[in-house]
Amino acid sequence: MNALAVELSKARALIACTLEQGGNTALVYHADADGVASAALAWFALQKLGVGVLPLTPAKGQNVYAPEFSREVDELGANISMIVDTGSRAGSHCGSAPRIVIDHHVVEAPPQAAAFVHDEDEVVYQELALYKISTKSLHTGDIEKIIRDNNARILTITPDYFVIEKTGHQQELIAMLQKLEPYGLIEYSKSGRVAIVKWSRRFHEHLKDLSLIEADNLKD
Repeated sequence: MNALAVELSKARALIACTLEQGGNTALVYHADADGVASAALAWFALQKLGVGVLPLTPAKGQNVYAPEFSREVDELGANISMIVDTGSRAGSHCGSAPRIVIDHHVVEAPPQAAAFVHDEDEVVYQELALYKISTKSLHTGDIEKIIRDNNARILTITPDYFVIEKTGHQQELIAMLQKLEPYGLIEYSKSGRVAIVKWSRRFHEHLKDLSLIEADNLKD
């Protein structure tokens, strides 16, 4: 069993225990697009299982690992906490209840948590970036070399600007952004991750197990 499967099993056991106790889960998430989307999916799954959800959205700029925010989490009185997309760090805390930390950011050391669901080594993923550049820069040969060397491509050309598309990991996209800035960069836009897990069969087995827990709960 790989590391991600182990952490998912720990998270599943905590959720099952909370369900048996008729308890609640504090749901803490980053209020951006991927954080809200992840929290919505977690909320739906927990409620479908019959676990109560107590959401807590940090204010803009608020540190979720600061002592004052941890007190806010504790005041909810939840059995466990689920921390989604807030950035993870070694030794971090977010309340005193057992924590399930779900995060995709690169970490040097795992946080202190009952379960740390982190997919960095267990998925195949790419991100997409678009760069709008002044057409004047096409008169120099250097920018065409940058496009070729970075396996990018030109999507469209107008008299005023052209758009370059590149897929890759975040570091690659930012590196290309820095190379293009001297050439009259007008606009830059980047997607989130598009990913596929390497062990999709096991993932479906976990979903099946969760469905069995839900069925048992309905029988009661």
